Amino acid sequence: MTDRPGEFDLIARCFAPLAGTRRVDAFGLTDDAACLVPAPGMDLVLTADALVAGVHFLPDDPPALVARKALRVNLSDLAAKGAKPVAYLLCLALPAEIGGDWVAAFAGGLAADQAEFGIELAGGDTTSTTGPVTIAITAIGEVERGGMLRRSAGRIGDDVWVSGTIGDAALGLQALRSRAVAGGEEAGDAGLIDRYRLPRPRLALGQALAGTGAACMDVSDGLVQDLGHIAGCSGCGAVIDDTAIPFSPAAGAMIARHAALFDVAVSGGDDYELLFALPVAARTAVARASAASGILVTRIGRLVPGAGVDLRSATGALRRLERGGWTHF
Repeated sequence: MTDRPGEFDLIARCFAPLAGTRRVDAFGLTDDAACLVPAPGMDLVLTADALVAGVHFLPDDPPALVARKALRVNLSDLAAKGAKPVAYLLCLALPAEIGGDWVAAFAGGLAADQAEFGIELAGGDTTSTTGPVTIAITAIGEVERGGMLRRSAGRIGDDVWVSGTIGDAALGLQALRSRAVAGGEEAGDAGLIDRYRLPRPRLALGQALAGTGAACMDVSDGLVQDLGHIAGCSGCGAVIDDTAIPFSPAAGAMIARHAALFDVAVSGGDDYELLFALPVAARTAVARASAASGILVTRIGRLVPGAGVDLRSATGALRRLERGGWTHF
């Protein structure tokens, strides 16, 4: 660890090079605020997430990956609204033992993802804390006026779809914890751990779904719980078919070895896939959005009369999880 520079030196050295100059004018982070003008015919979409060491990431996770995860979980929220990223604000609280090398690597992670996703730093705040590292990001995107995707657009009879694969991140965290206790590494762990540490925000798919009227959100707190949010906001219930849930080969193998991990996979969270509902008549539109974005989508169930989310087995039996996902309190 190297000594950490003072607040203003740290900002100038690590974060001012990230400041926006294209869509947002951040004035080199020398002012109290930045200036952003919406593009003609567009709405601004705002979202915020906080990550705390020991809660949302492991204290010894590489700082560059911590930074990228912190930014990407916000980008995933923008994806679920059909929005294109524009800018973000960063608030960073650091304990005394975090040195300059950690901050420089953290800023390097942000720089990499700014280049990948075309987003700019607009400002924020840095402070010290006696607690763990805490990162709060507010991301700003834009979507065609009136076109933001909402959770509440679902209707009884709609298909339920999900992108990518489910459970990799939760099982990756399980693998990290098992490794810490028992040592060693099982085949497939590395890919699962990577999914836990580095989300893949489905921005291209979200933007392709914009205008379809989908009820949409990202899977951050668990597939079952998050589908419950869509169903609840839409005034109905939902059924997920167990056999339709897309698992990666590594996750499927882990579940095959330990059947109890199925429930962990569908309730553990940190997937950051898109979960959405659309009428049966929209299946062609969904296929077009999947092809345009290059992101696989899978039909996993249906919105139904009632409330809550049930899992349906291959025999048709229904069951309801006692705990559908992650809660923050």
